[in-house]
Amino acid sequence: MKKLLLLMTFLPSLVFAQTTVDTIEVYSQAMKKTLKAAVTTPSGYSKAEKLPVLYLLHGGSGAFDDWHKKVTEAGIVNKMAEQYNLIIVTPGVGPASYYYDSPMMDSVQYETYITQELIPEIDKNYPTLAKKESRAITGLSMGGHGAMMLSAKHPELFIAAGSMSGVMNIDTRLWKVPESFQQLRQTQQKAMLGNDLNYEAPFSTYTAVGLVDKMKDNGIALIFDIGVDDFLIETNRQMHQMLLENGTPHDYTERPGAHTWEYWTEALPYHLMFISKHLKWE
Repeated sequence: MKKLLLLMTFLPSLVFAQTTVDTIEVYSQAMKKTLKAAVTTPSGYSKAEKLPVLYLLHGGSGAFDDWHKKVTEAGIVNKMAEQYNLIIVTPGVGPASYYYDSPMMDSVQYETYITQELIPEIDKNYPTLAKKESRAITGLSMGGHGAMMLSAKHPELFIAAGSMSGVMNIDTRLWKVPESFQQLRQTQQKAMLGNDLNYEAPFSTYTAVGLVDKMKDNGIALIFDIGVDDFLIETNRQMHQMLLENGTPHDYTERPGAHTWEYWTEALPYHLMFISKHLKWE
């Protein structure tokens, strides 16, 4: 096993309400670049107290601080960290990168970054319960794809996973968007995946719907939801149906709403409520 050389630089902290949000920089040896993340810790914790961790992922054109700056209820991430007494990490990744490792581009190795570089550094520098029973992952849009994909491929790391308005299938033909946007994303996917880009069944492991058998075998608790006016609703219905057909337990909901921060802000507490039932605090 290659030894990973990582650098974590702590930048000035932001104090919000009773929680603390650290902006950190983590050097990725896999991609030879530094990426930012925000780490939210509840008030009153000490290094003698070990806490569960939730990894909360951003969308396709987003950034590490989206969950702190773009939500429609200011400080909701802080509120969730405080309410559930856990650490919430919001990592930043490249735009339209889907959180996978590209076989074509050294600059797109985000599966390796999250699972082999970021998580160990968070466990090293924060008072975490460094085990799968105390670690969960969820996210919005592209981040929903990342959460479902990463948890399916790395069941040793997560006890629960979720998606809000997620890209459950990277096949843009299923997206209710203008043809120009479909083609843009297809071109980006082709650049990252090359000949591994495949939209037809059997689906590849670069798309969440291609991992439903692993989801069944892994037994990770799953929650995903989508607004009825969301352009990705067909991909979520496809995932839901495939999980029903292979007998994978999951919590699936369609609610009023679209692909908006209002929807994701309202969805986050539902995810925490579900995830908290599966996390271990000891």
